[in-house]
Amino acid sequence: MTVNREIDDILQRGADGGRITPEEALLIYTDAPLHALGEAADAVRRRRYPDGIVTYLIDRNINYTNVCVTACKFCAFFRAPKHKEGWAHPMEEILRRCGEAVELGATQVMLQGGHHPDFGTAYYEELFSSVKAAYPQLTIHSIGPSEILHMAKVDGISIEDAILRIKAAGLDSIAGAGAEMLPERPRKAIAPLKESGARWLEVMETAHRHGIESTATMMMGTGETHAERVEHIAMIRDVQDRTGGFRAFIPWTYQPENNHLKGRTQATTLEYLRFVAMSRLFFHNVAHLQASWLTTGKEVGQLSLHMGVDDLGSIMLEENVISSAGARHRSNLHDLIWMIRSAGRIPAQRDTLYRHLAVHRTPEEDPTDDRVVSHFSSIALPGGGAGRALPLVEAH
Repeated sequence: MTVNREIDDILQRGADGGRITPEEALLIYTDAPLHALGEAADAVRRRRYPDGIVTYLIDRNINYTNVCVTACKFCAFFRAPKHKEGWAHPMEEILRRCGEAVELGATQVMLQGGHHPDFGTAYYEELFSSVKAAYPQLTIHSIGPSEILHMAKVDGISIEDAILRIKAAGLDSIAGAGAEMLPERPRKAIAPLKESGARWLEVMETAHRHGIESTATMMMGTGETHAERVEHIAMIRDVQDRTGGFRAFIPWTYQPENNHLKGRTQATTLEYLRFVAMSRLFFHNVAHLQASWLTTGKEVGQLSLHMGVDDLGSIMLEENVISSAGARHRSNLHDLIWMIRSAGRIPAQRDTLYRHLAVHRTPEEDPTDDRVVSHFSSIALPGGGAGRALPLVEAH
């Protein structure tokens, strides 16, 4: 209990699984005592997942090109068309990286890249069908609404037609990529050439209607207000009310290096943890909440497990985009399991649909593969790392 009856009532209603309004969400985000906010959010986790399990995933994020016409101000990864540092991987290189991922136990691959002016729907059909043919055991959880809009524009076809074609080619699930900030003012400030937030959500809703689920994300720390952060999740929740197609929500923090924003703003650790907890209370209709240890660090990732989080995301055998902007946090399978176990939870490897593949109830049941480490940022290498194998770093 706090000294504010209104805040107490909101926290209790949220903890019990009731719906809180955006105005109430903003109030508890800014004014609720941290411990009371975290306790209410953790009550949601305990009610939803009484077994105390926290999940993780093994996947690889493979970027097929860094050529992009969108030029987002926060992005350090892209290169403009015809830039001397632009590249696009041939299919054999993409398949080689998929094979490495499978060898290390990955169950999912995230294929993402820039908005290449020459890449229409046929490119993605070949990409997904080739991966699916070579590695049918890999779930293709890939691209985002921005890439779908881009391929539809290149070909002059509808969003729906593009979605149906890439689904038929093997796309299993859509990543929450490109959400950044959905409200109009902050979105135009950081990505003026990108589609609107409403359009991003329209693509997701169309995909959900055709049986393709997705995740939703938010990048915080580029100068948006507290109210705009709440507006972002309210826009997502409205779509979820209609479709139920978002499996998880994943907030992450802007990384300040090598991009035009230059780190003039950033979200603090406290802002991040408060937002995570408030989101768990707000998203009564989204099953999972994932922490972003990649951008916040392992210590903050572990703290978030006490703020309603039930998933620590991926070991991520390769990641280039956020790494380009300065994310230096790495982990390995032993570290991630230690983070979960030492927080008083039970670690479990999951698949894309959050089905448990292996539950490690005791330390004796923990996996022992020291090669499963994150993450190798390959773009620093000539040709975007083409032909380079994953460095199998020993765990410490």
